[in-house]
Amino acid sequence: MKPKYITNIEKITYLSEEEKMNLKKITEKYVFRVNDYYLNLIDWSDPNDPLKRLVIPSTDELQEYGRWDASDEDTNYVVKGCQHKYSTTALLLVSEVCGAYCRYCFRKRLFRTDVKEAMMDVSDGLDYIENHPEINNVLLTGGDPLTLATKKLRLIIERLRSIPHVKIIRLGSKMPVFNPMRIYEDKELLELLREYSTEENRIYLMAHINHPREITEEAKKCFKALHDAGVIVVNQTPVLRGINDDSAILSELLDKLSWAGVTPYYFFINRPVAGNDSFVLSLERVYKIVEKAKAKTSGLGKRVKLVMSHTSGKIEILAIDKGKAYLKYHQSRDEDYGKFMVLDCPPDAAWFDDLPNNEQHWKKPVKKTNDVISVNELPDTPQRKKNTDNLKNKE
Repeated sequence: MKPKYITNIEKITYLSEEEKMNLKKITEKYVFRVNDYYLNLIDWSDPNDPLKRLVIPSTDELQEYGRWDASDEDTNYVVKGCQHKYSTTALLLVSEVCGAYCRYCFRKRLFRTDVKEAMMDVSDGLDYIENHPEINNVLLTGGDPLTLATKKLRLIIERLRSIPHVKIIRLGSKMPVFNPMRIYEDKELLELLREYSTEENRIYLMAHINHPREITEEAKKCFKALHDAGVIVVNQTPVLRGINDDSAILSELLDKLSWAGVTPYYFFINRPVAGNDSFVLSLERVYKIVEKAKAKTSGLGKRVKLVMSHTSGKIEILAIDKGKAYLKYHQSRDEDYGKFMVLDCPPDAAWFDDLPNNEQHWKKPVKKTNDVISVNELPDTPQRKKNTDNLKNKE
């Protein structure tokens, strides 16, 4: 069963006319898309329902805050559609579409009409990967790669599997909870995954499950189909105010993931992205919530790491205690893997850049190619493209 997709906020029947009118201006700046499967998971009697907050726009998004590209991903591109930030890992941005658009999305810039970072044709990226033997794992992302037609996905995966040094293929996707039927009803997709996720070279699905209520019977059926196809499923989620900033909620999420055979992988600090002000929590608050959640779950749930995806790398938060942040580089652009840092941590600090003297531990990167324009240099409000097709028709 294919869910119905909605891209016009005025079509959401659960909202009042006043709400629709107020939210319309938000969708003119930040893209909106959702489907009826996910809408039915929302408790519409609760104005603060976390799943509603996750996909339905809020006027808070217009508050001045952050940058469109908070982690300077424009500096990671080596060719259009391909990022190479860490030595062994490459990213192919293969889609500009998701099953629905999370309001906190750190890549919401990709859905602007005046930005072109994701590529339908990633041939240049595939060539780059083939010519760089240090790359042993590739993440297909975007957008969501599982919004692509299975035939298109097959072409990309087959090419990657023809490159001997690529051992792991990863799919970054929220489809297991946005549209689980997309996966478990597509026999062609499952056969593709079964064919290319082998004992020697696995395919991993990096799921984005933010709240335990997203783990429905349909989602569990999806996990089973993926497991049966030989895919290893792991999960990552930011900790977000009003969505999952509660130790009981996070511990329930860790438990339900473990019970379903999904590895808890990362808890993220929300990136300071444009429109995200209402989701922000202090580093100290997130650390305490996560530690309380881990105390309530098994060792399987405790495998999760709390990290910041900073411009300079993935920074793991080891502890925050008595005004100090104890950190280390879990991943590093400058090969500073494992570098340990102790920095003052003001109570309101919400990002690495908020910690005094953080700049002593990293340097701003230089762009690898000028083919990709930084969205941070573009106007804050997306510039609409002229509809040249309509002009031609009028002529």
